[in-house]
Amino acid sequence: MARFLQALLFLVITVGLVSRRAQAWGSPKIVRPFEDIPHNYVYVQQALWFAMKQYNKASKDRYNFKVVEILKSQEQVTDSLEYYLEVKIARTMCKKRVGENENCLLQQDPKMKKMVFCIFIVSSKPWKFELKMLKKQCKDI
Repeated sequence: MARFLQALLFLVITVGLVSRRAQAWGSPKIVRPFEDIPHNYVYVQQALWFAMKQYNKASKDRYNFKVVEILKSQEQVTDSLEYYLEVKIARTMCKKRVGENENCLLQQDPKMKKMVFCIFIVSSKPWKFELKMLKKQCKDI
């Protein structure tokens, strides 16, 4: 019976250590959780630029969209800088093509107007010039 209890204890400890290791491998350690930061912060703007570039690239719409309002911007520190962004975006008058045009006017025709609410989480490693989309969730409003 003592041997059985020792084996059971060993098994429980091993599973606990392995699961802790798996969590460490699967998700980065949070050094500082998400905190509100100014919308005009340079890395927020960079993350937003990247998120919109990815959104427009993946969108099946013939027109580009651009941000009309930043509702929330937060930063979290892990092994990278992560930006949580809640934004309202709208369809512009610029059709998609190779050249980017950030000065596009918004659609004025009521039949062409379209507003979308999006949540983006962008991971940034500015010291490596890396940006990565972690989450993109959008719905028409």
